[in-house]
Amino acid sequence: MALHFELVTPERLVRSESVHMVTVPGTEGDFAVLEGHAPFMSTIRDGILSVYTSANGQPETIAIRGGFAEVNAQGLTVLAEHIG
Repeated sequence: MALHFELVTPERLVRSESVHMVTVPGTEGDFAVLEGHAPFMSTIRDGILSVYTSANGQPETIAIRGGFAEVNAQGLTVLAEHIG
């Protein structure tokens, strides 16, 4: 099983792929999302998004600023105000 992950900025779709897990810097604290996670929404603080493509792999890290994340039946969408 895999989690469908999309990373979007106001300008463009940055990534759309299947991954193992994503750790998101939420305003109430970091949270990890795996396939089958309960639906919810969270605002995002400035921080590091960690994308794990496999269960035992090292994460790819992406600096993001602001925005929000939505988890639903389709997967995880992160709408970041700025990347980098």
